[in-house]
Amino acid sequence: MKKSLVWQIIGAFILAIIAGIIFGEKIEVVAPLGDLFLRLIKFIIVPLILATLVVGVTSTSDVKKLGRLGGKTITYYLATSLIAISLGLAAGYVFSPGTGTGLTLDGANDVTPTETEGVVQTLLNIIPTNPLEALATGNILQIIFFAIFIGIAITLVGERAKPVQQFFDGFAEVMYKVTTMIMTIVPIGIFGLLAPVVGKYGASVLLPLIKLIIAMLIACLIHVIIVYSITVKTLGKMSPITFLKGIFPAAAVAFSTSSSSGTLPVTMKCAQENLKVSQETSSFVLPLGATINMDGTAIYQGITVVFIAQYFGMELTFAHLATVVLIGTLASIGTAGVPGAGLIMLTMVITAIDLPIAGLALVAGIDRILDMMRTSVNVIGDASASVVIDSSEEKREAKTA
Repeated sequence: MKKSLVWQIIGAFILAIIAGIIFGEKIEVVAPLGDLFLRLIKFIIVPLILATLVVGVTSTSDVKKLGRLGGKTITYYLATSLIAISLGLAAGYVFSPGTGTGLTLDGANDVTPTETEGVVQTLLNIIPTNPLEALATGNILQIIFFAIFIGIAITLVGERAKPVQQFFDGFAEVMYKVTTMIMTIVPIGIFGLLAPVVGKYGASVLLPLIKLIIAMLIACLIHVIIVYSITVKTLGKMSPITFLKGIFPAAAVAFSTSSSSGTLPVTMKCAQENLKVSQETSSFVLPLGATINMDGTAIYQGITVVFIAQYFGMELTFAHLATVVLIGTLASIGTAGVPGAGLIMLTMVITAIDLPIAGLALVAGIDRILDMMRTSVNVIGDASASVVIDSSEEKREAKTA
């Protein structure tokens, strides 16, 4: 990734903030620039995941190794999610964002709980009944399942399936080139996405909940700077500064789009080019992470649960906190990496510990701001996993060589 692009992204951020403050909601006229960028990103997600994952599986040529990769990936994601939600709860108690807000719940009765599927059904839904439908609707978990099976089958068939393998190999290279072309307009896309958000959320909207926003920001920074830096340094054998610099463009796109899935092509490009993660590892770990790894969302749940409880003057027992940690960690599996998904997960958590569902109305107004922060953490977490797992695989191969 060229250094000039990084500076262009930083410039786009600064310009978007300034323009949003000066023009307010009138800056909405630049929104089509952001929509154009989002559409370009979305149109490459499905073919990119399918092609790169098939190539990743076929290049492994070992079903046992694939199982090992999956086990390591899910273990890492669950462990960091557990730390993240615990950090969120701690930040909630340290900052006490639910006290002294001065807010009233005028629209509380308009909030209704969102129905969510159970764990068993979520796991069953990973298996597509129609792979073409999964590709058409962009169901990432089902696409991953389909691609893995295609890759395993190509490996098992052997020589006769070589033309199919070569097709996917060439197709993956084409998609990487398309991604490179789209990356050239990242600064324009970020400006088009961010400026209208800054223009919409003036100080009058943010000030009553400023403690909640600051608590979320600090918790996210601690998780990125301390937790990820430690894991990348100790387990991934990479300098935290190198890691954060390398993943910055993807984190910036995640912040602007509020979509882990939408950022996936950029995340894969940053991981492979800047962090030197192998295509084999990144093509498996990152698509999976975009769907099931939600560390930023876990932090958000921890903070907002404490925030809602404080607002209503309710005490959370140790059993309540344990339930939040357990459900918040497990609920991330199968939650779509799209804008607003965290609010759906929050519904599950607050319903489980009998907090008033009307509390959702408190955070709904600034959810986009919180969503931007948590999505950036989600994406950085995916990248940290790819670095750690790639390093462990290299170490294993070095021992067996």
